[in-house]
Amino acid sequence: MSTRIQNHVTGRLSLRPPQADSLGALVRALDAAPEMLGKQRDVGAILSTLKAQFPTLEDFEREFPSLCFALATGVGKTRLMGAFIAYLHLAHGIRNFFVLAPNLTIYDKLIADFTPNTAKYVFKGIGEFAINAPRVITGDNYDQQNVTGGELFGEIRINIFNISKINSEVRGGKEPRIKRMREVLGDSYFNHLANLPDLVLLMDESHRYRAQAGMRAINELDPLFGLELTATPFVESGKGQVPFKNVVVDYPLARAMADGFVKEPAVVTQRNFRAADHTPEQLERIKLEDGVRLHESTKAELLTYARENGVKAIKPFVLVIARDTSHAGQLKSLIESEAFHGGRYRDKVIQVDSSRSGAEEEAMIQALLNVESADESTEIVIHVNMLKEGWDVTNLYTIVPLRAANARTLIEQSIGRGLRLPYGERTGVEAVDRLSIVAHDRFQEIVDEANRGDSPIRMKQLILEAPGDDAPTVSVQVQPNGWARLGLGDGPTIPASLAGGDGSASALRSADAPHPVLVTEAEIDVARVVREVIATYEARPSLAPTSAALLQEGLQNEIREEVRKRLSPAQGQLLEGVDDQAPQVDLTRVVDTVTRTMVGQTIDIPRIALVPAGEVTSGFRPFTLGPLPNYQPGQREIVIQALRTSTRTTLIGETGVRERRPEDYLVKALVDFDDVDYFSQSDLLYDLAGQAVAYYRSQGHSEDELHQILSAHGGELGRLIHAQMAEHAWEEASGGYDVKVSRGFTELRACNYTAAAGQPIRDLRETIDDRGGIKRMLFGGFKRCLYPLQKFHSDTERRFALLLERDALKWFKPAKGQFQIYYTVGHEQPEYVPDFVAELDDRILMVETKARTDMDSHDVRAKAVAAATWCRHATEFSVAAGGKPWAYLLVPHDEVDESRQVVDFKRFEIRHPVGSTV
Repeated sequence: MSTRIQNHVTGRLSLRPPQADSLGALVRALDAAPEMLGKQRDVGAILSTLKAQFPTLEDFEREFPSLCFALATGVGKTRLMGAFIAYLHLAHGIRNFFVLAPNLTIYDKLIADFTPNTAKYVFKGIGEFAINAPRVITGDNYDQQNVTGGELFGEIRINIFNISKINSEVRGGKEPRIKRMREVLGDSYFNHLANLPDLVLLMDESHRYRAQAGMRAINELDPLFGLELTATPFVESGKGQVPFKNVVVDYPLARAMADGFVKEPAVVTQRNFRAADHTPEQLERIKLEDGVRLHESTKAELLTYARENGVKAIKPFVLVIARDTSHAGQLKSLIESEAFHGGRYRDKVIQVDSSRSGAEEEAMIQALLNVESADESTEIVIHVNMLKEGWDVTNLYTIVPLRAANARTLIEQSIGRGLRLPYGERTGVEAVDRLSIVAHDRFQEIVDEANRGDSPIRMKQLILEAPGDDAPTVSVQVQPNGWARLGLGDGPTIPASLAGGDGSASALRSADAPHPVLVTEAEIDVARVVREVIATYEARPSLAPTSAALLQEGLQNEIREEVRKRLSPAQGQLLEGVDDQAPQVDLTRVVDTVTRTMVGQTIDIPRIALVPAGEVTSGFRPFTLGPLPNYQPGQREIVIQALRTSTRTTLIGETGVRERRPEDYLVKALVDFDDVDYFSQSDLLYDLAGQAVAYYRSQGHSEDELHQILSAHGGELGRLIHAQMAEHAWEEASGGYDVKVSRGFTELRACNYTAAAGQPIRDLRETIDDRGGIKRMLFGGFKRCLYPLQKFHSDTERRFALLLERDALKWFKPAKGQFQIYYTVGHEQPEYVPDFVAELDDRILMVETKARTDMDSHDVRAKAVAAATWCRHATEFSVAAGGKPWAYLLVPHDEVDESRQVVDFKRFEIRHPVGSTV
């Protein structure tokens, strides 16, 4: 029961592996010590039991059982809290939760994240909570709640309180407001909570309030148990850091970096830089200017990536750490002045005055959340202290520390705030996945510190693994059913870890499991030759436009004769029998059987290519350039070194090769692209280059400065401009395009999958709770699928397959290379592999299921255009040959329901205009 609910929550909330491991640790703890679920418990005995489960657990450090989950910044601790609450309610019926926040920023954030219909709602996907949403009770409204109402209906209650507010209320020995009498209850709200039989305490950023007076008051709540979450599982003391003793899952920053869940931090300097050669004022100015220079380069890389991949553009910003409030004000005045890049950052700088405290400071930090918006103008934030927990923006890319601090402090504070990834995962583009710390004067010191064995970047600690995405996998090859029916394939190559157990056996014993129609070795040997001969007819569409044409008497005779020829005299015994016991092979029957089986176990997929007729011309239509990065002149070479991997990147200054005019730098960069022809497109190239030069000239740069900017950044600008050019590309053939069909049908390819080891093969009709794990599962139990096993990328695909099993004549998920359809994204042409192919009574469908939010993305639309074009040409060929028309369906995921019929989805057909090309 608990495992099923655990998988249900993991899948519904799409937990990352470290989050799933943490939920698994909680499940293991409760399974090992179920007495944690009751108030009558022996805390010492529970500790002894759990020590055997968790090697890192030494002591609860509280008067009640309390477990700490140490997850690196950026991995997702708030979502994990939601998973804990969902599991505890669904598996154990717990209805009352008390969530502690360390400050106002996190307090407000938690309230928003636990409130339905908000952007980051933590229970999104948990159907039970959609019907009965938890009631959120806060430190601001608890005394206005009817806490007895809703109890009869099993209401879930999540109390969210700010520990700093409780701390302020207990100063001088006073009782916190929550402990004061409330007449409606006949008691205080605090005592009401303490008397609940099922209160669970969750502590966010628990390192912030371990020894505070408010925490001592919270201990009196006497919860069933506590769940602590933090990225830094230690407290600071006069003797240094004191580690927590109740950690059960430790997923440190080094692991998060290696697994790609956060950005890679890097330290930045100038090549051959000597801090001693500069005054403190000069050093500060150089670091600021280089930080802005790096910022503009990053901004260009982000914009180029967004345009090349059809995703939302990210606006990066710079964080400048000042010495004190006076220094912060001076920096803001400098950056906004004409002396700093001509005042181009005026009205793009905000200062967080760290001299303010309490609610006023918290409100100011809350305003910083607007920095993440692409429509907000701020590009530089000046702050005296590193910003507090809870400020989890994803677009911080450059940090310029101008306050004295040792190397370790710089590393720990810097990486604590800027590591979250804007796209949720690494992109593979270094600049998009990197957080840069500009520290010219501390470069080597920081590198040395990062390479120390106890560095938070290098540190490797015990990780308590649970099965997840990183569990062992096996490779499985699945051959089409037609091969198995003929005895030409061995069936799925299922490793022992998948083949054992009732689950896999029942999945393979489907009602329509392939039974060999050829039984003797001699027949099977002949069948192999027949298959080879049939394959030659694929490339003869004029003779065999469809696989069914192979059943015509004339072609059957041709096939038999060719088979007979290939069975050389040395193999003639196959047809004659070598002794009295060996049966003679009936060649006519074998050819007929093989042909009918292969025709019945396939869907004809023609091989189509568009061949230009006459002269082909291509180019780009004129257009106006979009926003360009605010590059600055400079001849210094910046060195960027990744702290974890020690890899180096350089941002090069002026190359020394001076072009005759500024535009030439950009034209030179653009003609390096394979799809750009200088002689036919020179007018456009110089027009675009002229627009770029005019932009930088309008910023007041001198001619020499223009050369510096374009010499240093011409390559980056060229990539950015080329990405925009791709949106305006055209191609024409003087005689139009001829559709060339090189094959009327193609043999189905074997599918190669990876699957989680030790997992049984699932029946298609089985409801899967662990939806996040579907990608690691294999499914069987098919009647109409052309393969015995299939793999799905989502539960939507599994449910659509159920509809095909009911409504289609036959269907399958194609392997890569089966269609050879290519689509255009930027200047790349990747292959498109559709989700499904299905044959109905009157047509053949190519189907793609997509999340509704992705339906209008550039990538999905480009695939749709390519697929719809292919289907139009396939229809023309197939109908002319007496076959069925093709149609391409692009189906939103939330439309896939088992109450539907496949014909209901015809309204999602994408028709490509007859006159257009891909």
